Amino acid sequence: MTLVIRPATAADLSLIAELIRALAEYEKLSEEVRFDETVLGTKLFGPRPYAEVLIGEIDGAAQGFALFFHNFSTFEGKPGIYLEDLFVRPEARGSGLGKALLAALACLAVERDCARLEWAVLDWNEPAIGFYRRLGAKFMDEWTVMRVDGGALARLGAESRFSADFA
Repeated sequence: MTLVIRPATAADLSLIAELIRALAEYEKLSEEVRFDETVLGTKLFGPRPYAEVLIGEIDGAAQGFALFFHNFSTFEGKPGIYLEDLFVRPEARGSGLGKALLAALACLAVERDCARLEWAVLDWNEPAIGFYRRLGAKFMDEWTVMRVDGGALARLGAESRFSADFA
């Protein structure tokens, strides 16, 4: 068995979309998937990429992915890597591909002088939680994830007196 972790290219867009949908199905969140594939491609591979993707292959077949982007720690004064999505197809679980994807991200974090690699996990996903703990990950119990989206995001943005043109 040969494991390969490689950076995604624009040619992988349909594969990435397929893997995102498979992840959403696993997480029982399929109804939350609303992306337009063309827009996704622009956001990942356009002139200003907002995220990066690693593709995990087993014997030449794509079996998983990791989508990530940089954040920044003001306390450390360094960037970090935030792992938005990690997914390995059910038939490839236990192959070492998930660990290989995380190890590749850790390697990137070290190469890019990042202070940390972090992510969120659904509290019901015991297999993933156990897997992450075995890798040395720790819970950040003192933090609660907050989100503003949809109409609330639009309303909050409309309250700004500042230009949104920060390019």
